[in-house]
Amino acid sequence: MGARRGSAPVSGPGSDAAASAATTERARTDWRRGQARARYGGRQEAVAAVGQGSGGGAASLGRCEPGGPRLGRGRVQAEAMGDRSGAGGSRRRRTGSRPSSQSGSGFAAAEEEVRDVGAGGDAPTPDKDKDGHDDVSSGHWDLRCHRLQDSLFSSDSGFSNYRGILNWCVVMLVLSNARLFLENLIKYGILVDPIQVVSLFLKDPYSWPALCLVIVANVFAVTAFQVEKRLAVGALTEQAGLLIHVANLATILCFPAAVAFLLESITPVGSLLALMVYAILFLKLFSYRDVNLWCRERRATAKAKAASAGKKANGGAAQHSVSYPDNLTYRDLYYFLLAPTLCYELNFPRSPRIRKRFLLRRLLEMLFLIQLQVGLIQQWMVPTIQNSMKPFKDMDYSRIIERLLKLAVPNHLIWLIFFYWLFHSCLNAVAELMQFGDREFYRDWWNSESVTYFWQNWNIPVHKWCLRHFYKPMLRRGSSKWVARMGVFLASAFFHEYLVSIPLRMFRLWAFTGMMAQVSTPGPPPCPSPSACPEPGPWSRRPADHPHVPRSRWLG
Repeated sequence: MGARRGSAPVSGPGSDAAASAATTERARTDWRRGQARARYGGRQEAVAAVGQGSGGGAASLGRCEPGGPRLGRGRVQAEAMGDRSGAGGSRRRRTGSRPSSQSGSGFAAAEEEVRDVGAGGDAPTPDKDKDGHDDVSSGHWDLRCHRLQDSLFSSDSGFSNYRGILNWCVVMLVLSNARLFLENLIKYGILVDPIQVVSLFLKDPYSWPALCLVIVANVFAVTAFQVEKRLAVGALTEQAGLLIHVANLATILCFPAAVAFLLESITPVGSLLALMVYAILFLKLFSYRDVNLWCRERRATAKAKAASAGKKANGGAAQHSVSYPDNLTYRDLYYFLLAPTLCYELNFPRSPRIRKRFLLRRLLEMLFLIQLQVGLIQQWMVPTIQNSMKPFKDMDYSRIIERLLKLAVPNHLIWLIFFYWLFHSCLNAVAELMQFGDREFYRDWWNSESVTYFWQNWNIPVHKWCLRHFYKPMLRRGSSKWVARMGVFLASAFFHEYLVSIPLRMFRLWAFTGMMAQVSTPGPPPCPSPSACPEPGPWSRRPADHPHVPRSRWLG
């Protein structure tokens, strides 16, 4: 580049075409450099010139601007120059072009400024192709490859996608548990025995005490129903009805406990299942009595207002709703007793149909997961518990800790499987069969940041019952939040101990102490406004809570 002025031009059409092509390629290269400099804040404009052949005309080249080249637009007029066939360096500054005295075969050149990119300063980066990658054909300008940035694990980086690490941890967990399971098989062999499971429920094949207890529970449900029927028509006073209800509920808790504790033929597992049925019946009948009482109070205080509000809100759906005392039927009672909820309502949200495929999946999950739990208990936990007896007798604390840590892995795994089996598979199967619409049996307890959040989200039916029938009534009676919270934990601790001590026939208060140790944790959040915490009862539930149910269905 930069040929001398005194050189004689080479004539001939072939040489002119070759020279013109070479000059055009140099102009394109200069344009790319100028575009890169202009993009990264260059202060001077890079100008390139394109020569013309031996025809003698002058070619024009536009300036290289950030918007791109403008060739043949006449913004920068290039003058005819002399022969540029010399071997001048492309990295030195060239200025001042003059018209050549040689006509007919002159070449075009333009004024340009080229800085030495190797000497320092900001080096331009290559252009991007249409896919966003570096265009390797645009030149050797990738001299700058660093920028100001933090490491991904630094808190200032803002990086939060650790899904790959989570998947890696899952793989490691699977591999470690697979090793433990293989070690267990090598050491003990196959211990799974489905026939042995039957002995957990029955000692004598001709004696079924747990099943008999479950059947007898119908007597207490019918007693509560008959009391409510007579209270609705005024055949009993409220004081007499309350006395009968208290006696009935107390018998529900004491009768199965006495049978399980005194009867030798009942097994611990059978006793546990029977006591769970009676505990659920206690909570359901408690809610049944409360809701019907609220309906009677509303009917007595605002019967005319409730009737007018029902006419306005019912519309076309009035014929589908049930109001008090029309709800006092055996059909309504047993629907509530079998429904997967502990809180009674006059009109439950209902699903439109039974989804057979959904129901079949839940039933298959129930069958598979219960077998998996039994197999893990027999194969994994029972041998470990048997081997833990000696360290506990000798009070060998290091061995005790080692055995507890060894039990922690299968215990967590079985607990997670049990949670999914009960709260998702079983309750959804029952809800689908009964077309029960409210399927919120659990929330995201696995994201718990506190003990309070865990207890409020892992068992929604129990949480709703405690909030509706225990916590809020105590607050309305003037109790402080701490006292109401203490009452909720006392009730929860009692039922935990009730379900552990009586089937095992050992009263150590371990479950009770474990629950009461959490009293210091915050209770349910306070109500932000009176509208957010309405008075209890089916008439005061906000329609927003059940958008698909008309408000008339909550009226008594």
